[in-house]
Amino acid sequence: MKIFKPKNLFLILILIFIIIQFVPVEKTNPPVTAPLRASDDVTHIMKSACYDCHSNETVWPWYSHVAPVSWLLSDHVRNGRRHLNFSAWGEYPGKRKLKKLDEIAEEIEGGNMPLAGYVKMHSEANLSAEQKQVLIDWAHAAMDTVSLD
Repeated sequence: MKIFKPKNLFLILILIFIIIQFVPVEKTNPPVTAPLRASDDVTHIMKSACYDCHSNETVWPWYSHVAPVSWLLSDHVRNGRRHLNFSAWGEYPGKRKLKKLDEIAEEIEGGNMPLAGYVKMHSEANLSAEQKQVLIDWAHAAMDTVSLD
């Protein structure tokens, strides 16, 4: 008698899937301490395309509660916030703001942000050329207003 018959293998996989649902994953939205201040137009675009990964205002979709997807999303959001967090923008020193503004423009111009995988799951993040240009223009203009303290 083989242990790894197709039926047994399927049952083992189902059991593993059920067990991994009990592995805790951190999905938090810490307090917004020093949010980015921008025009309503820029804020609206950013909230639809950037904030789920780059702020403390993540909207966790239903599939973020199902392992192993929950692990991937939690890690992705944690890394996104570490790289750029619009909820803590006001706490960034001037040099960091300048660097991030330059990166924002560069990533959007290069077609790297928002991520293609995110856009596939969130159609509202599929920015038009005009919306992308609004963000790029904002980033360039904001660089002129940053104080280097």
